[in-house]
Amino acid sequence: MEITEYMQGLGKSASAASGLIARATSSEKNNALIAIADNLLKHREALLNANQQDLETAKQNQLESALLDRLELTDQRLETMAEGLTQIASLPDPIGTITNMAPRPSGIQVGQMRVPLGVIGIIYESRPNVTADAAGLCLKSGNACILRGGSEAIESNQAIAKCIHMGLAKADLPEEAVQVVTTTDRTAVSKLLGLSDYVDVIIPRGGKGLIERVSNQARMPVIKHLDGICHVYIDSDADIDKAINIAFNAKTQRYGVCNALECLLVAEPIASELLLKLKPMLDEKHVEIRGCDKSLSILPDIKLATDEDYATEYLAPIMSLKIVSGVDEAMQHISKFGSQHTDAIVTENYTTAQRFLREIDSSSVMVNASTRFADGFEYGLGAEIGISTDKFHARGPVGLEGLTSLKYIVTGDGHIRN
Repeated sequence: MEITEYMQGLGKSASAASGLIARATSSEKNNALIAIADNLLKHREALLNANQQDLETAKQNQLESALLDRLELTDQRLETMAEGLTQIASLPDPIGTITNMAPRPSGIQVGQMRVPLGVIGIIYESRPNVTADAAGLCLKSGNACILRGGSEAIESNQAIAKCIHMGLAKADLPEEAVQVVTTTDRTAVSKLLGLSDYVDVIIPRGGKGLIERVSNQARMPVIKHLDGICHVYIDSDADIDKAINIAFNAKTQRYGVCNALECLLVAEPIASELLLKLKPMLDEKHVEIRGCDKSLSILPDIKLATDEDYATEYLAPIMSLKIVSGVDEAMQHISKFGSQHTDAIVTENYTTAQRFLREIDSSSVMVNASTRFADGFEYGLGAEIGISTDKFHARGPVGLEGLTSLKYIVTGDGHIRN
């Protein structure tokens, strides 16, 4: 089938299914989510085999290590996917919720009702877990979705799609509510971005090139997720042991993720003590450090950082480092080089922490916690479509509410306007 016809067909089917899924009951949606989770575990072997095919192809194509890490499915990651779906099922259904109902002087009652967005197109790279997360969140929030994963994960995504469709069928919901694009043809993305008659919003999740392409070509609103240049600032009033553990975890717990630490900022009064303790731990993990002149005076064997380093999302065992005079210089650095994703401060000074929370303009700002917590699952959202660095329509991890909108509702009893 010709690609334009194929994508038009997906759009029409999704649009038709969106009406059915929007009026599905909470029980129907939850039953589908639990059935999908069960299928992921029941068909574990088939999913891992499909993923192994993708990994072998990716290695032959010399895919970089960060993307291989994102691509890989393990028993633990499958269990996390299933747990995310069951957590979504346990969350309150936002659809139909009425808030802010209040009387007006005219006698009418005015409020707002939460409603689905409609059809959501999601374009993403590498991570097959996004297929399950996105399907689950769209389903619970009453939306139909068209999912276009990267060609490197085609076998994994199709295997997951089968589990999703079996779960929808078991709950008597239309399989067309979740459609996973089956072609690896790159023009499928352009065609999806032009389906404004059927698709209400596009969410890209991937590298900077993908985000820019989608933002430039989309004929419908875009909720985008840009680079994750995440900082940890260790203040002069920090607990040293606490700071070392947080920085080490934020950098090394997993490299190829958007909430990993990319730049460490350290207040000058404690820099020598802290860095001499942290460096051997990073060496054991083979983390390359690129630091400022002051850093090199303490750690002479590290590389000198450039402005380009400070502006880079490494997604690898590489970290930039800068010694700063205090919180003001740290915030100036974050403002210049950050991506408004996630930034953290480690300090025991309440006033300094509150300043950081107020003045850092990022989607997640943390005190005395690893940036790796910037995640929909960890925030209790069940999962996430992505982490939006936009200020409209959603910001931070995009969970159920981020996939809905509000409409005004008015009730009266024969009221007419004078």
